[in-house]
Amino acid sequence: MGEHVIRLPDVGEGVAEAELVEWHVKVGDMVREDAVLAAVMTDKATVEIPSPVEGEILWLGAEIGETVAIGSPIVRLKVAGEGNVGQGDVGQSDGGERDAVAKPQAAPEAPAQPRQPAVAVQKPATPATVVESRKEAASAPTRPSGVRGSTGAPRKEGERPLASPAVRLRAREAGIDLRQVSGSGPAGRIGHDDLGAFIARGPQAGKVSGLARNTKVDEIKVVGLRRKIAEKMQLAKARIPHITYVEEVDVTALEELRTGLNKQKPAGGGVGTERPKLTLLPFLMRAMVRAIAEQPQLNALYDDDAGIIRQYGGVHIGIAAQTANGLVVPVVKHAEALDLWESGAELNRLAEAAKSGTATREELSGSTITITSLGAMGGVVTTPVINYPEVAIIGVNKMTVRPMWDGSQFVPRKMMNLSSSFDHRVIDGWDAAVFVQRIKALLETPAMIFVEG
Repeated sequence: MGEHVIRLPDVGEGVAEAELVEWHVKVGDMVREDAVLAAVMTDKATVEIPSPVEGEILWLGAEIGETVAIGSPIVRLKVAGEGNVGQGDVGQSDGGERDAVAKPQAAPEAPAQPRQPAVAVQKPATPATVVESRKEAASAPTRPSGVRGSTGAPRKEGERPLASPAVRLRAREAGIDLRQVSGSGPAGRIGHDDLGAFIARGPQAGKVSGLARNTKVDEIKVVGLRRKIAEKMQLAKARIPHITYVEEVDVTALEELRTGLNKQKPAGGGVGTERPKLTLLPFLMRAMVRAIAEQPQLNALYDDDAGIIRQYGGVHIGIAAQTANGLVVPVVKHAEALDLWESGAELNRLAEAAKSGTATREELSGSTITITSLGAMGGVVTTPVINYPEVAIIGVNKMTVRPMWDGSQFVPRKMMNLSSSFDHRVIDGWDAAVFVQRIKALLETPAMIFVEG
């Protein structure tokens, strides 16, 4: 038998490190070749790491949420044969120094030091430890139901309970929160007797009435996509002085046109000529392309470290999309070259890729201006956060039917607000207003979207 070390492979061009977001295995597991071991994330793209060999997991090199450098050892397995330790790892030709990381060598003997009191170190549970813990829990005596469960000092509210791994395992299997159990040991340490007495008293133990205080505090580590979102939002708000401009838009005519187009069948009606169902977004994208042609400074990225504004000819529109894992921004590249139907088809494709988690790094990067929409939950007004380092974001609020005065009477009209934010360092309030007003005019007279020149 030998040992095989797996290192974090190159997960993308120019990527030097990745965040570990999920383990699919644990120490002691037997894995087959090509089985998924872990998932790492970089730039909002998640990559799965498969095993190139079959074997038993001996060691895992990082915890969820840690950032791991490319080429660092992340898994060590026991395999049939000699393995690769000492012979160069998978994909590596320099087995010396890196193998020393995966399999530490004996350190030189240190000079004699005065004897220190022995300190007990609690080691992580291995499969053998778990088995022994179960035996210990099964054979542990329990107190009669009338015996009190604690004679030690009470713990402070919210303080983490003290207990051995065996007691914690037994409580977990019984579905008991140890914070509700009083400990009779030193410093309130909970023993098997204390846990047994609590179990014997039943689920209502400690309750005076049907109501009880809930002092539970869950610590949730911010990792993966949630951490990427937090970092991006913090960067945007820390660096960009936002100005938000809100304007209401009468989309009655636009909705009539959209409904009519969705009812039409494409000419020919043959196989492969199916058209996507149009939402409001393709119309908004076409209106933005027209408005950007008149104000190209809105289609830009601001490198504030270098003091450079990079103004783009191609309109690459990011579409903020909510998924089960968090907010992602797939990008419709070169929207200026897509007609209404092509824009709708590309939107649908990217939305499906984002929701299924299959969107690539290229599909999630490269935007020059962003649209954010909460659909029916869009609210009346929002204050969108700019997708740094862009200089503008267009926010779509929900559509409602409201009575509007036409000069002689009130008539029902479909109204929607656009809440848009701009980087006030490079976009003046006047230019922001002109930009939004141009989009408003195109949406309220949708035929103008298709008139060139």
